[in-house]
Amino acid sequence: MRTVKTLGIHFWVNKQKEIDGEVLLYMRITIDKKRVNISLKRKVPLELWDFKHRKMMGNSAKAKEINNYLEVTKSELYNKYQILRNDNISITAENLKNGFLQEGVESKTLFELLRYHGQKIENTLAIGSIRNFKVTEGYISRFLKQKKLNDISLSNLNYEFLCDFENYLNAYYPKGHPKAMSHNTVTKHIQRLRKIVTLAYNLEWIKDDPFRRWKSSFDKVDREFLSYSELSKLATHHFELDRLDRVRDLFVFSSYTGISYVDIRNLTKQNVWIGDDEGHKWITTFRQKTNTKIRIPLLCRAEQILLKYEVHPVTEFTGKLLPSITNEKTNLYLKEIAKEVGIEKNLTFHMARHTFATTVALSNGMPIETVSKILGHSKITTTQIYARVMDHKIKSDMDAVQRRLDKKARKLEEEHELKLLRKKIADAEKDKYAKMTKDQLLKKLNKIISEKSD
Repeated sequence: MRTVKTLGIHFWVNKQKEIDGEVLLYMRITIDKKRVNISLKRKVPLELWDFKHRKMMGNSAKAKEINNYLEVTKSELYNKYQILRNDNISITAENLKNGFLQEGVESKTLFELLRYHGQKIENTLAIGSIRNFKVTEGYISRFLKQKKLNDISLSNLNYEFLCDFENYLNAYYPKGHPKAMSHNTVTKHIQRLRKIVTLAYNLEWIKDDPFRRWKSSFDKVDREFLSYSELSKLATHHFELDRLDRVRDLFVFSSYTGISYVDIRNLTKQNVWIGDDEGHKWITTFRQKTNTKIRIPLLCRAEQILLKYEVHPVTEFTGKLLPSITNEKTNLYLKEIAKEVGIEKNLTFHMARHTFATTVALSNGMPIETVSKILGHSKITTTQIYARVMDHKIKSDMDAVQRRLDKKARKLEEEHELKLLRKKIADAEKDKYAKMTKDQLLKKLNKIISEKSD
C-alpha cells in the first residue's frame, strides 16, 4: 500500500526585505514536516497583501494578475505532485520543488545517470569492469524496488540514501551463495556507486556530493599463495586425466610469469620473441584489464610448458600459445587438482599471480618495482599487497641477527680472557720480583732500560 504524503502549499511575503513599500512573494512547500521555499520572483505592495487569506486584496488589474498567478502556480504544483505519485517516485519537498522549477540539472534521475554512465564506459573500460558496474546497478534497482520506487531524483541522493543502501547490501543474500556479502564486497559496490555519483557532480547534475562525508575502508585480507614446496609438488605431479594435466600447466605457467587467466587465453605465437643475443624467450602482451603493456622474460619452468604445447593438437587448431577452457571449469578442476596433490588450500587460478609475486619473485630478491612492472599494475600500491614476509624469510633474517650477536659475544669473551691473562701474568711477575735481592732488581732494571733504548 502506497504511503500518503501530507502536502502543504502556502504563499507568503518577507516583510523584512521591504523596498519602497513592496515585498517579494514566496511559496512554501511542506511535505511530512519538511519544507522548502521558492521565490516566485514577483513583488506585491505590502499594504495590499492579505496575510490571513494569503493573497492580494482588491479588484485592481495588479491584484487580479497576482491572485490568478498564485492559483495557476498552486495548480501546477499539485500536478507535479500527482506525476511523482503516479510514477512511484520518491516524493519530498525538495524533489517537488525541483520538478516545479524544471531545472534541467536538478530534474535528472538516478536511472538517467546510470544510462549515461553505461554509455560513457561502454568503449573505455574492460569487459569485466563493465560487468561489475552492471552488477552494482542491479543491486541499486533491487534496493529501489524494496522501497517501492521506480526511480529517484538525483537531488534525493543524500547521506541517508547511502546509509540505507549500505544496510540493504549488508543484509542481502545473493542467490546461490551460502552467506551474505562480505564487508569488502559491500564496500566495492558503494565504491562503484560513488564513481557514478561523482560523474553526476562533475557534470553539474547535482549541486552537492552526498559522498563528501562518507568514509569507508576495506578489511585487510590475507591473500593465499602456494609455498615453493607446494608449487614444486604441483608442477611435478603426474595426472592420469588430461584435463587436469592441462589446467595444472596453465596454473604453473601463470605462477612463473604472473600473467592472468584471461591474458593467457589470448596469447599466440606472435606474443613470443627472442629478447637477447643468448636466445632467451620473452612474452609481450597487453593486459586486458588495464590495457597496460607487459614484457616478461620466461623462466625455465614456463618455457618448458610452452615447448610441451608447441605441437599440441589443441593449440594447432586454435592458434593459441596454450590450451584453455572456461574460467569456471578451470577453477572447478583446480579443486580436484588440490585434492589429488594434497594441497589443503582453496586453489583458484588467481592464486597463481599471488604465488608468482610472493613465492617466485619477492621471496627471491626481485625488487617490488620490477614485480609491479611484470604484473602490469598501474600503481605500485597495488603490488604492495603481495609484499608479505614469509616464514622462511623471517627465520633467515633471525639467523643473520643471531650470527651477528654470536660474533659480538665472542669478541667480548676474547677481550675478557685477555684481561684475565694479563692480570695473571702481572700477579706472577709481582711474586717473582718480591723474592729478588736489591742487586738482582737493579740488574733487571738496567736490562729493561737497555732493551728499550735499543
